[in-house]
Amino acid sequence: MRIVLVLALAGVVAGCRASGNRSQVVASFYPLAFAAQAVGGPGLEVRNLTPSGAEPHDIELTPRDVAAVQRARLVLYLSHGFQPALEEAVRGAKGRRVDVLQGLRLRAGTGEEVGKSDPHVWLDPILFARIVRQVGDALGRPRAADALVARLTALDAAYRNGLRDCAHRTFVTSHAAFGYLAARYGLHQVAITGLDPEAEPTARRLASLAQLVRRSGTGTVFFERLVSPKLAETVAREAGARTAVLDPIEGLTPSESRSGATYLSLMRQNLAALRSTLRCR
Repeated sequence: MRIVLVLALAGVVAGCRASGNRSQVVASFYPLAFAAQAVGGPGLEVRNLTPSGAEPHDIELTPRDVAAVQRARLVLYLSHGFQPALEEAVRGAKGRRVDVLQGLRLRAGTGEEVGKSDPHVWLDPILFARIVRQVGDALGRPRAADALVARLTALDAAYRNGLRDCAHRTFVTSHAAFGYLAARYGLHQVAITGLDPEAEPTARRLASLAQLVRRSGTGTVFFERLVSPKLAETVAREAGARTAVLDPIEGLTPSESRSGATYLSLMRQNLAALRSTLRCR
């Protein structure tokens, strides 16, 4: 009996060491970490590779991040150049790798970004629900995804009802992240920059956008919290318009993390911002 107890204790210690050194799930950025935690529950260890307050498009992985990717039981990520450094690291992962864009029909870029695919699928609640199903399957808990999918279905209904009767259908934003959302609800997105929020538009582009804002009658240029608002402020100043936040929900700011904000609450805030700007009934 003593031998059995010693062996059992050794197994527990070894298991504790393994769990301390091995992330169960690694997610490339906040929406995927949110989905994994919601489906997996509080007992699941989820590591988000994009730090709070960081913009995920151009994160640089530390050696510790790369090691976590290689050791993880499951890695959730987006392909199509959304996070190039992570796509490189994923090739060395020993566990299961799930590119959540697989199987989704992606929008093509426009203008200077023809040939690129738009990865911002999580801003469409229906497409995000499909991703949540993928996460549930990857975790071996398909039925555990039902609760979050139901909440996303309710979110979709709120958007459909809230954006059905609006005086305007066009909105101007700093970053072309809202193409899927706009397509889902019959809106038109006009972006200062393209799919990459760090791109620099020409002076002519900024002037034409200011004219469009004046003609649209919405009086608002949207910006996001994780990227400098200077371009949005420039266009708004030229157009005599105001600025407001429309969040692409690529990550949480430190204050949002402290306040308990989630993907669902931020999507509701986005709906309120759109309804106000588009003058919806």
